[in-house]
Amino acid sequence: MASKKQVNKKKSKTSKNNLSKVKTKKAVSKKAPAKKVPKKKKNSKKAPAKKTITKKASSKKLPQKKIKLQFSVGDFIVYPSHGVGEINDIQTFEIAEEKLEMYNVIFDKEKMTLKIPTIKAKEIGIRKVSSRNEMKKTLEILKGKAKIRRTMWSRRAQEYEAKINSGILIELTEVVRDLFRNSNQPEQSYSERQLYESARDRLAREVAVVEKTDDDKAVEKIEIILNDATRKSSSENSII
Repeated sequence: MASKKQVNKKKSKTSKNNLSKVKTKKAVSKKAPAKKVPKKKKNSKKAPAKKTITKKASSKKLPQKKIKLQFSVGDFIVYPSHGVGEINDIQTFEIAEEKLEMYNVIFDKEKMTLKIPTIKAKEIGIRKVSSRNEMKKTLEILKGKAKIRRTMWSRRAQEYEAKINSGILIELTEVVRDLFRNSNQPEQSYSERQLYESARDRLAREVAVVEKTDDDKAVEKIEIILNDATRKSSSENSII
């Protein structure tokens, strides 16, 4: 019996030893920690950035080309919507760091002064007063027959006003001829008379400057031509 117990003890010891071996094997069989792979050392030196060369715009302003002036001080000019004026000065102003030249124009008849940019004069339609020869030819228009369109007065009045303010000497002279009435002809309405006087006075102003006379004498000259022309004409104003 004693021998059997000893054998059993030995067996239990061996089984315990075996179990401990199995546990140690299992522990060993657990995942081994991954080997650390040595990281590649990054180059601490950065690649030199490419230099972009940008040329700075020169702050120096290019010299502006001087535009040849169309008119000079002392010239008489015709401004389409105001008539004849005289340039008494050319002034230079600095606006937004840019130089701007302006004609200083005096209109004696209207008692008005205008400053007109020299670069805008042509665009506005400003012109020099006509020469003596041009004026002589233009006044021949006054000797012709008046031409009255068969339309409503309101529409004709707009057309006359557009011609008066066009700055074109021939068109202005045509308005004076068409609206003139002598003492033997039917009386004009108030608006017709106003338009006639506006056109006549503007024409007379240019005649006075060209012929170096005063406005009253120029008006007299225009009306003498018109009266002579209507007396010679035996027929009524032609209607077109």
